[in-house]
Amino acid sequence: MINSRQVLFITPPFTQLNTPYPATAFLKGYLNTQGIVSHQVDLGLEVILTIFSAKGLIRLFAGIDRENPGLTDNFRRIVSLQREYISTIGSVIAFLHDKDTSIAHLICGREWLPEASRFAQTADMDVAFGELGIRDKARHLATLYLEDISDLITRVIDPEFGFSRYAERLARSPATFDEMETKLHNPDGFIDNILLELLQEKMERYRPGLVALTVPFPGNLYCALKCGQWIKNHFPEVSVVLGGGYASTELRSLTDPRIFDMVDFIILDDGEVPLLNLLEHLAGKRTRQKLKRTFSKEKSGVVFHDGSTMPDCLPGEAGTPDYSDLQLDRYLPVIEMTNPMHRLWSDGRWNRLQLAHGCYWAKCTFCDTTLDYINRYVPNKPGQICDRMEAIMAQTGQNGFHFVDEAAPPALLRELALEILQRNLNVCWWTNIRFEKNFTRDLCLLLKTSGCIAVSGGLEVASNRILKLIDKGVSVSQAAQVTHNFARAGILVHAYLMYGFPTQTAQETMDSLEFVRQLFMHGFIQSGYWHLFALTTHSQVGMNPEQFGVIRETRETAPFANNDLRHTDPDGYDHEFFGDGLRKALFNYMHGICFDFPLQEWFDFHVPHTTVAPDFIGNLPEAEEMKNINPSTRVIWLGGSCSVKYYKRKKKGKVFPSAILIVQNRKREVKISLSEAQGEWLNDQLPLLGVRNRKTFTYENLKQEFARHVPGDFERFMKERSMQTLRENGLILL
Repeated sequence: MINSRQVLFITPPFTQLNTPYPATAFLKGYLNTQGIVSHQVDLGLEVILTIFSAKGLIRLFAGIDRENPGLTDNFRRIVSLQREYISTIGSVIAFLHDKDTSIAHLICGREWLPEASRFAQTADMDVAFGELGIRDKARHLATLYLEDISDLITRVIDPEFGFSRYAERLARSPATFDEMETKLHNPDGFIDNILLELLQEKMERYRPGLVALTVPFPGNLYCALKCGQWIKNHFPEVSVVLGGGYASTELRSLTDPRIFDMVDFIILDDGEVPLLNLLEHLAGKRTRQKLKRTFSKEKSGVVFHDGSTMPDCLPGEAGTPDYSDLQLDRYLPVIEMTNPMHRLWSDGRWNRLQLAHGCYWAKCTFCDTTLDYINRYVPNKPGQICDRMEAIMAQTGQNGFHFVDEAAPPALLRELALEILQRNLNVCWWTNIRFEKNFTRDLCLLLKTSGCIAVSGGLEVASNRILKLIDKGVSVSQAAQVTHNFARAGILVHAYLMYGFPTQTAQETMDSLEFVRQLFMHGFIQSGYWHLFALTTHSQVGMNPEQFGVIRETRETAPFANNDLRHTDPDGYDHEFFGDGLRKALFNYMHGICFDFPLQEWFDFHVPHTTVAPDFIGNLPEAEEMKNINPSTRVIWLGGSCSVKYYKRKKKGKVFPSAILIVQNRKREVKISLSEAQGEWLNDQLPLLGVRNRKTFTYENLKQEFARHVPGDFERFMKERSMQTLRENGLILL
């Protein structure tokens, strides 16, 4: 029997302030299915809360050398106002925890909180929040207040500090372990001391036999190894395992044994079965040779063990993520930007779930499509997803969900939305998608009705030539149409944007920026982020550079991290020059301003004029939703209750029996004029099409029912203005 107190999951600093990273909750949920009790802690959150407290700030200010050359006028101002910061920090944190909401009035008065350089960003607040958005306005100001202190820490205490990263530079594909090892053996700094004090308290409380450290990002690696180093020095009998996204992408060809001075094992890819096998090994029930995707240090050097015959568990077997022992009420929802879509990453507490393992497309040539977490696509069942949603809501008391899939499939989202509505779950959710044609106007309306508030997706490059090279499977016009469908449904859209793909020209970069400008101007997208193309080992471009005209620097496999590869563009472009201008333009577009600026304004060097027509987006043809409808298309009524009133309509001396169908939607009453027969039929038919009626009605069924009860041509009837109005108010075709 494996010791039920054996596992302690740790999320090291720093991931997010507002919500826990889900890896430990996922793994804890899986161990629950195996009858193994585990514990989890988010040391990133606890370090932040320790620093941003009265005692933490006293400690911080006491460690600042007043003669430090990094103390500019701005930072000297913060230091001189230290009493004000120390006296207000507790109330600010309580406010962000929703425990002292009345203090919002003091914060918004702009006389209570000390202010430094971050408060120069407040010019658009009145537009963003208005007179009544006092709590959100106060949260934005409180965020700026915390960022001022964070800037001070970065400048004079620890240059690696950041709310969602730490020592990221050291871990970003270093060929050797040298720099990381040097830092790990330096004297402990301000952040280190706080981290290790908290770690000691956790180790003494839980007394684990195995500590599992998740490293999702490069910025988590240093603190993870610092924890492992301390555990090996103070609890040498405890085994330490490291896993997560960083190891799975960067450390697949690891040969440097020095990292094993801090950890005993490193697991790649999905951690459920490898972790279970490791626990069996530590209990003496499995040899090292029979471990699954696990590195360890042996006398011969670093050895990769993958002799386990246990298959990876399917999504339906992984259990419900368990957030039970995380301090959910202590996360800090902050508003870094006033942009309503962009704030979702830092605001709100989101329960995270996966709809499927892997990516259903898995073809994008810049993506790590050869790795298991991308290329092995296994969808979960909508019913089981909803079961888990209900269980998590009961556990956390919160109904917001972020589905963290690489790209959520339209068909699975459709069935999930229907299941949510059939169960009458009151949830809000957002996810990642591809801008593919199956996201029709009607599907977007269904997703909105089920609680979808936002989507994020890879728009990448607004060039059909580059999109074909990327194998994105979409065109520029199609992506624009899909974003329009989401926007019309009232769903916020975030676009991931790329520049610097091999052979991309300056002209194509400017055309992409113009396309993005128009999308923002027309309200098709609300948020975005530019990424410079990175050549990675596990992508199709990295594996076959000659097919894409990439000149890759040759090097032997590095002993430590191997993911990012150095390369040059065959046309000689240095794409990094475009970065600042692209980001400045996007920042302004996200704030709804500067759409009339010439693109040249954003760059301090000459760029070509765009070839995209200034009305390209405005002139996109409307999608013909009623064209070539499949007879098996499902017909669903999402609207409210209906009633009908009959009357006689006179025209040119003739009397026509007529009806008014009255639809009571949540926002308004809708009246639709019809013939008497049409009104009577729709009044009887619409309730049968309701989403909670689990009987499926197809377009062909509806056509046959119409023929039985109403004279006239069904196809013509569906194209009449009255039916278009009904389609705009809840009648959808899927």
